[in-house]
Amino acid sequence: VQVQESGGGLVQAGGSLRLSCTSSGSASIVYNMGWFRQAPGKEREGISCINWSGDTTYYVDSVKGRFTISRDNAENTLYLQMNSLKPEDTAMYYCAAAVACTSSDVRAGRNAYWGQGTQVTVSS
Repeated sequence: VQVQESGGGLVQAGGSLRLSCTSSGSASIVYNMGWFRQAPGKEREGISCINWSGDTTYYVDSVKGRFTISRDNAENTLYLQMNSLKPEDTAMYYCAAAVACTSSDVRAGRNAYWGQGTQVTVSS
């Protein structure tokens, strides 16, 4: 399974970005998907996930109300709409397939498939 993120960039505080993640190589399997981010000097954190059918989502407290995760299974694409961005949102953002996703947590085990990441930089 190949996973590829896009949509990162430089934006001013208060602005918006939409990240996309396309997956390929799993013609008959629909995975739970998640977004993670890693800021310089910090550990990677899971910030959002959506289950395979789209009826379960999770957001870490720091992004609740600002970020929205969605998916289009017909297009094998995952999205993360990020609004009201803050400088502390600056990080490399990663998409992962085959994560454990509940309404209270997202975890990526060693069987998860990762993209290369897309950089999001929010200036103050």
